[in-house]
Order: sequence, then structure tokens, then C-alpha cells
Amino acid sequence: MFVPEKYREPDSSWLIELITRSPLALLTSNGASEQGPWATHLPVILDPHQTGERTDDLSGTLLLGHMNVQNPHWAALRDGDPVLLVFIGPHAYVSPTVYQTTPAAPTWNFTSVHVHGVLEKIPPEEETLEVVKATVREFEGKFGAEWDMAESVEYFERILPGVGAFRVTVSEAEGMFKLSQEQEGEVRDRVQQSFADRPCSRHQAAADLMSRLP
Repeated sequence: MFVPEKYREPDSSWLIELITRSPLALLTSNGASEQGPWATHLPVILDPHQTGERTDDLSGTLLLGHMNVQNPHWAALRDGDPVLLVFIGPHAYVSPTVYQTTPAAPTWNFTSVHVHGVLEKIPPEEETLEVVKATVREFEGKFGAEWDMAESVEYFERILPGVGAFRVTVSEAEGMFKLSQEQEGEVRDRVQQSFADRPCSRHQAAADLMSRLP
């Protein structure tokens, strides 16, 4: 991913924050030459059992995900395959009317993280169940209502044959946080305020990130 220096994340915590707040990733991998690349949208979480300090580029970080085994992408994946996970964070259109200057051009502010890594399938059903349960705990805690999965674990076990779980060991991650850094301070403030005034949570999240820029 081409990332101009002004749009790089202030520190690696921004990468982790985007991944955890916007966990629906696009998993891509190479297919046969006549097929082109494979791409699947799926939820991804940080491995909750990993300990230790994270590197600035997240190398060595473990990510967990799962998909439907009937997806032909699953059959095409092999242990050791290099993969790319793309996470999209807050984004919004910027109208030139906000700049209050002429000439001007419209643009799109956006945030994203590209994670390169090596994929490993998780074959035992017991470990696959743990991936599913860890995903539920993560998302219920952040986005749900603290739903108790205890009464549904038997149901999880029945559908496990249709679930393919995997682990990705990150080799490198890079972020793009294009948030009007190229504009003068007063203009950037107007863009931020225009986002904050919108009822859309995506715009408000973009405004929050802009308020945290150095």
C-alpha cells in the first residue's frame, strides 16, 4: 500500500485500534493463475492468548478468523500461504465547500490497515470451537450486550464441521490515515467539525481521529 509520510499512523496503537474497532476484514490470497486472487470478507480478532510486547509493525502478532468451509476460498488455502488482510476504518467524503477557498478539489478522507502474514489452518474441532468462542467474547464485549453463550455451546459444536478456523502470523502491517493533514490548520478544523456535526457514526469516528492527530 502506498502511504505518503504525512498519512502514516502516529504510532502502532492506531493500527491495533483500527483492527479491533473495525474487525470485518477482507482476506485475500493468490489463486491459480487462471483464477486470479481470492477474496473473502470475514471477522478477525487478535489472539487473546498472545502475550508480550508488540512491535511497531505488529510483526509476530497472531490474528484469528474463521469462514464457511463450503467457500471455495477455504479449499484453496494451504498452510504457509502468504495472505493480506485489509481493514477499513472511518472514512468520509470531503466537499470543497468546507474549505471555503478557491480553487479547491473534493477528496475522500479514509483510514485503513493492511496486514501481511502467513496463514495456518486450525484443524482440530476443539481448537476451532475456541476460536469461535473467543470471537463471541470479543464482539459481545465491544459491540453486543454481553450475551451469555453458555446455553448455545452445544449448538456451536453441532455446526463446527462447517467452520474453518485459521491463524495468521503477522509479518508486517501498515496504516493509511488520510485525515486532511495536507490542509492548513483552520481548514482541517472545518473538515473535522463538518464530520462531527453529521449524525452518521462513521463521520463522527473520523472526526474523533482527526481531533487526536499530533
